[in-house]
Amino acid sequence: MSFRVKLLLVFTLTVAASVGLVAWGVSLSTQKAFEQFDEQRTNAIVAQFRREFQQRGTEISARVRAIADSEATLRMAIDLSRPEADASVYVNDAHSLADSSQLDFLDFATDDGTLVSSAEWPARFGYKNDWVATAEDWNSQGAFLGRVDLADGVDLGLLSVRVVPVGDKKLYVIGGKRLDKTFLSTLELPAGMRVLLYSNFEPGFSPDALADASGPVIGADRFQPLIEKEQQQPGIAQQRINWSADPTSAEEFTAIPLQGRAGDLLGVFLVGSSRRELVAQLAFIRSLAIVVGGAGILLGMILSWWIAARVTRPIVRLAHAADAVAAGNWEARVRVRGRDEVARLGTAFNKMTRQLAEQQERLVQSERVAAWRELARRLAHELKNPLFPLQITVENLQRAREQGGEQFDEVFFESTAALKAELESLKAIVTRFSDFAKMPTPEFERVDLNEVVRSAVRVFEPQFSALGRPPIAAEFSLDDRLPLVEADPVLLHRALENLVLNAMDAMPSGGTITLRSSRKDGHAHLEVSDTGEGLAKEECERLFTPYYTTKRHGTGLGLAIVQSVVSDHAGTVTVASVPGHGTTFRIELPVEQPRPMQSAPPARREEAAS
Repeated sequence: MSFRVKLLLVFTLTVAASVGLVAWGVSLSTQKAFEQFDEQRTNAIVAQFRREFQQRGTEISARVRAIADSEATLRMAIDLSRPEADASVYVNDAHSLADSSQLDFLDFATDDGTLVSSAEWPARFGYKNDWVATAEDWNSQGAFLGRVDLADGVDLGLLSVRVVPVGDKKLYVIGGKRLDKTFLSTLELPAGMRVLLYSNFEPGFSPDALADASGPVIGADRFQPLIEKEQQQPGIAQQRINWSADPTSAEEFTAIPLQGRAGDLLGVFLVGSSRRELVAQLAFIRSLAIVVGGAGILLGMILSWWIAARVTRPIVRLAHAADAVAAGNWEARVRVRGRDEVARLGTAFNKMTRQLAEQQERLVQSERVAAWRELARRLAHELKNPLFPLQITVENLQRAREQGGEQFDEVFFESTAALKAELESLKAIVTRFSDFAKMPTPEFERVDLNEVVRSAVRVFEPQFSALGRPPIAAEFSLDDRLPLVEADPVLLHRALENLVLNAMDAMPSGGTITLRSSRKDGHAHLEVSDTGEGLAKEECERLFTPYYTTKRHGTGLGLAIVQSVVSDHAGTVTVASVPGHGTTFRIELPVEQPRPMQSAPPARREEAAS
């Protein structure tokens, strides 16, 4: 991905993220403000309901008290307190008094709770209301919510009880009004809000028991979870109801339990708030964000493309010059224009290439001198050992020749044999140095690395269990799924032989050689581990240096050959060792060999950087 594309993506993502973050923040803030406002409106309606409830309760208590204090009620109480009083004469009194007092319910009951007269259900004459005959001081209590039995069903009412005492007898006056849609219609509601009342007269949920100011509620079944929750555990609860797939149809309902005198749940007051306003506002914010974001992204793309072109053009030219330097053209330069940061970078690049060219020349000369010195030192060391026996043999021949006699022939044959052996040693030393100097160019083909590993170990199997030598075990952990690798099998075989031989030399007392293969990130990995004494950190750092060795007898070329072979295969070889815990050599080879790049022309190249 080019720098221009990256810059374009950064601009686009920055604008999109900024607009999205602002839109998200505004939406969240709007939603939070709406919910707070909605909560305030709900609380205001609940407070209004409670005020209306209390005010109506006060009015009902006053009307019931007025009936209880009236002369007609007092005469009724006195008459009913007489023995053998006929209560049937008062059976219709409650109806007329309820009409005149504007009450929906009015009952008169004796001190044992027996009904004398009932406005809402005259046929209940003689029935008992046991609850009213309790020892409570009704005259000091206000109105309360209660269940009222009717001839055609049950109603929820706001009731008040007053007692008319006559001697040791009492007459109870029970009056009240319905708590229904008429009551709900008295509440003043803001736009987008409504109230509902559920009369809880059955153990489960009953859709017919739910009503609003206009009557039964359509889709009352949707309220079942909320009502059942209140029935199980009364308390303030909330539920969102989506009436259709359109999110603007959703309503948020808050449920307030309505409990009777004994704490039993008699009803549920529900306040509903439409989310249409919020959804519409959030949709507007999203639409605005999309429009602003799209315009910002388009503008950002134009600006980023222009800026990227201004910035990247000189950098691309500088990159071409750097590629030329990497290809070996140390004379590559860039033309510098201006005084900005890119121009300073071009100046620094030109200065760097000049210094690199100078340092490369000095480095080549110093490396050449160091290489010759090291070669001379190693040759001197390797040739010194066989030259001394040669000198001794020649001197013995000279002394035998001077002394003459019959022993000369015997000394001659012994000396010539020694001379030939030492000359063969010299020849082997020269051959090893010659082989390292002229390592062949790899001839690549598809190779099974696991088979190369097995064949390299197979060469040394007779030595692993040779008589008079501590045994060495070879363990394999080879990945059968390893793909064929593009490599030179002969050179790889030679490199692995050197590693196996190196591992054997590291374990003079015997041990285990472990060979592993695996694949990772498109490369083949080989490991050769031993259980020898290990190497110090300083030894590991110099291990692949030509002619460096930690053995008494060795040219120091084995691991240098390994590194040369791996390097010719575009791979890497590393060593990891801990003194006393063995050594592991790791080789990493590409599955496919990189194709050679065309070298840059040696001529001087100049490109503009501005």
